[in-house]
Amino acid sequence: MAWKYCQFDDFTAQALYNILKLRVEVFVVEQNCPYPELDGLDEVSTHVVYEEDGEVLAYSRLVPAGKKYDAPSIGRVIVRKEARGRGLAKELLERSIRYIDEQWQEPEIQLQGQVYLKEFYGSFGFEAISGVYDDDGIPHIDMKRSTGKTAG
Repeated sequence: MAWKYCQFDDFTAQALYNILKLRVEVFVVEQNCPYPELDGLDEVSTHVVYEEDGEVLAYSRLVPAGKKYDAPSIGRVIVRKEARGRGLAKELLERSIRYIDEQWQEPEIQLQGQVYLKEFYGSFGFEAISGVYDDDGIPHIDMKRSTGKTAG
C-alpha cells in the first residue's frame, strides 16, 4: 500500500498505462462519456497515485496554475469501483489539497466537478463559482477553494 506523488517522467510505461487504463475505464466506459481523455496536461502535472498489490486504486491529477486555469487545479479524481467506500476519495482529496498548499503555495485551488459530488467537494472548502453546465453529457460545476495563502 503506497501513496505516491509523481511527475510524468517518473512513470514507467506500465505505470502510465495502468493510470490511463483506469481513467478510461471510469470516465469513458463506466460513465459512458466519450471525450478527449488525453488533453496535453499530463506532462505538466503532478499525479497522486495510490496502489495496492500493483493495482491503482485511487488517482488525481494536479495541474499547475496557468496551465488550465489561473489557479492550480485538481482533476481526474478517481477511485476504482471495487475500492469505493473505503475512505480513499477523502484521503485522495486531502493529499491533493495538502500537496498544492505545501508545494505550490497558491491562494486558490480550482476544480471542475460533477454536480453529484458538489457536497463532497464542499466538505473540503470548495465553493461553486459557476452554474451547472453540460460537459460531454454530464452535469458539471466549477468550484474554488481559498487556501488562505497570498500569491507569491
